[in-house]
Amino acid sequence: MTELHGWADWLVSSLIIIGSLFALIGSVGLARLPDFMARLHAPTKSTTLGVGGVILGSIIYFSVTTTFSWHELLITIFLFLTAPISAHLLAKAGLHLELKRVENTRDLRAQPNQYSDED
Repeated sequence: MTELHGWADWLVSSLIIIGSLFALIGSVGLARLPDFMARLHAPTKSTTLGVGGVILGSIIYFSVTTTFSWHELLITIFLFLTAPISAHLLAKAGLHLELKRVENTRDLRAQPNQYSDED
């Protein structure tokens, strides 16, 4: 087993811990938030950053110990390209199906006069 240099050890460890915390926060948000739109926000933002942090730590680890890891870089690019697109499609499906929402996530465009500048 190859040992890492001191800076690489700290960097890889920090990225994995930070990524894990983001993934944990996203998972808790998915379980605890009140409706579909709020639940959609947690895994798409924080879990994507969490997985990105862990993969970035893995890229640095394998780049220092062996050779640069192209497949992990491609996984990262794929993740950051597909997560926002899938979240957008899920949100559009939720709006189309008119899923039940709590008061804080309701569509404010339903009452356009309430927020107009025509005073």
